[in-house]
Formats: sequence, structure tokens, C-alpha cells
Amino acid sequence: MGVLSEQELARRAAELEWLLCDADGVLTDGGLYYDHRGYRLQRFNAKDGLGLKLAQRADLKVGILSGRTSKPVERRSAELKLDACMTGIHDKQAAFEEFLERHNTVPRRVAFIGDDLPDLVVLSLSGLSFAPADAVPEVRTVVHRVLEAGGGHGAVREMVEIILRARGVWDEIFSRFTFDG
Repeated sequence: MGVLSEQELARRAAELEWLLCDADGVLTDGGLYYDHRGYRLQRFNAKDGLGLKLAQRADLKVGILSGRTSKPVERRSAELKLDACMTGIHDKQAAFEEFLERHNTVPRRVAFIGDDLPDLVVLSLSGLSFAPADAVPEVRTVVHRVLEAGGGHGAVREMVEIILRARGVWDEIFSRFTFDG
């Protein structure tokens, strides 16, 4: 894979129907936090959440494909009204193939962002692939774009902006947040 030209990025972005994200290390910082009762806590970035909502406003569907079962991830998905949330996935390739069949789509119409070895197969199959800045080296070397932000620190938002700019809809989306009077 490797870095795409802006023209190829725009062509692939135009074909997208879905943005899928890994959770741990992408939507979160990858840390595992436990409270005094042993309940797991996870930190999410509000900018990533807004980024996913902006993608939906641009007629993209968004979802999570995560290896770990996580109530916080499921809750965040529900809060954001994501279009798909698959957690507790042990075989990401099989889950991705099932996802494609269930949603009647093909790999080139899916962008995926992942950060670690279990994500490699989905990254290699997807039409566009991204990695946070702090992804493992094996992932950073195979994706189409390594982002400047780290996992849980705006990487998903950065990916969304790149895709929306490549699709030529960023200015329209951005204008909804500006006041010109």
C-alpha cells in the first residue's frame, strides 16, 4: 500500500460509503483504566466524536470494529448514534467479511483506521486505510496515511477531515459552523 497521490486519495474517498474504526488505541488512547471497584474506564476524545458526526452529515455511515468487548465503547457508540458497533471480535477478517455482506458493500467502499497487529488484515482489504501517529510500526508502514494525531487524541477527527476534503465537501460542512453576519 503506502501513501496515495492526492488524486488517488480523492478518487478512493469519493467511492466510500463507510468509515470503520478500531476502538482501543484509535478512539481511545489505548490505556486501560480501572476504578476502585474494578470497573474499566476508557477515555474518548470529543473531537473524534464530532468528526464521526460530521462524516454522517456528509452521508457516510460510521462504525466500530473492535477486538475487545467494552461497555464504554458500546455506550459511546450509542451516544453518537453510530451505524454499526461490533465489539468482542476475535477474527477481524471474518467479522469484516460478515460486515460487508450484512451491509451489502465491498471493501473499496470502506475506510478503516487501526493501530495494532490485529487490524492489519482489515487495513489491507479496505479502500482507504489510516493509522494514528502512535500506531505500531507494522501498521504505519502499510496504511495509505499515517495521521499526525495519536489514538484517542483526535486521529479519527483528522481522518474524517482528510476524507471530507478529498470528497470536496469540507467547506460545505464547515460553513454550517460559521457565522458571517
